[in-house]
Amino acid sequence: MRHMSSRAALVGIGELKPQRRTEGVTTMELLMKVSAEAMSDAGLSPEEVDGLLVAPQVGETPQHVPATVAEYFGMQPTMANMVDLGGASGLGMIWRAAAAIAAGQCETVLCVIGNHRNTPALRAPNRNPAREFDTPFGASGANTSYALLMQAHMAAYGCRPEDYAAIAAGSRANAQYNEMAIFHGQPASVEEVLASPMIASPLHLFEIVMPVAGADAVIVTTADRAKSLRHPPVFLNGAGEKVTHRAVSQAPSLTSGPLKPSIARALGQAGMDVSDIDFLSLYDCYTIMAAITIEDAGLCAPGKFGTWLRDNGGMSPDARQPINTHGGQLGFGQPDLAGGMTHVVEAVRQIRGTAPNRQIRNCQSALVTGNGATMSEAVALVLGADL
Repeated sequence: MRHMSSRAALVGIGELKPQRRTEGVTTMELLMKVSAEAMSDAGLSPEEVDGLLVAPQVGETPQHVPATVAEYFGMQPTMANMVDLGGASGLGMIWRAAAAIAAGQCETVLCVIGNHRNTPALRAPNRNPAREFDTPFGASGANTSYALLMQAHMAAYGCRPEDYAAIAAGSRANAQYNEMAIFHGQPASVEEVLASPMIASPLHLFEIVMPVAGADAVIVTTADRAKSLRHPPVFLNGAGEKVTHRAVSQAPSLTSGPLKPSIARALGQAGMDVSDIDFLSLYDCYTIMAAITIEDAGLCAPGKFGTWLRDNGGMSPDARQPINTHGGQLGFGQPDLAGGMTHVVEAVRQIRGTAPNRQIRNCQSALVTGNGATMSEAVALVLGADL
């Protein structure tokens, strides 16, 4: 029988008096109040809590729930997640918190769950900052928000439109090696990327992912069992996570994001430098996202991603450090939330040595990145052929 590590302990509790009805109260307010009580009971401040687990029933937002709660609380956790197990959700949070602590992703986790019971006629105000400070001023949807990031990046560093377009062109070129890619058979040059329709200045159509249907799956098991299965194992050697905000108006920076500390943590756990990595599988919902990730990974100085790409020999399987050999989301397509998982699957293929038509020579390691909301929620993994 396996025994759970004793590294985790329950040190603070909070509980609100049950009410038959609430009037004009938001779920966020209730979660904030009970969390403050639990932190006070533990003798901790919000800055000392670096993990967050919440339930999905937060009426102020249909998605990005942990980020929205963290933003409202003024937290920037290194582990944030949502637990949806009905009446078992609270208990499920406890062991997941212990597992995250044991994995070295955080030290102190807030597990919070609750809901209002407002009379339907007494609608509570929506305290989601995106609703108050972004949407009313036109920042509605991902295109406008990422365009804002690209404008800020160009203004700060003087990067040229051609630099960003080279990422889209490189993704399309890699898609020609992958028969599963949505843009297989449809390459696009830098000039063609810049000639595509302007969607949200300075973002052109070909710099934005194509939403598609699709799905991806990955099986994870113990290192010992992995060695007896069908394929050469691919090991998780490092991981990092960070959530800084939900609404772009609340972002700490418009030119650097939470992937910077996430990648640093993942590389540190793996005992590697980014220059040691054989394959870069970088989340690329927009060209600006890939550009900033190259810089945040420490591959080059801020604003120098274009020069680095040229010196790298582009993004192809023959480049010095190949990038998104399956075409990335810009070339492969974005199957909704599975878009990030496509980068994991490609990294596994490359390390196994089973990437058809695009295999990297002697690929022993990969850096994989994931991004949520508007450069708000970040995860980085270092995968390897050896532990």
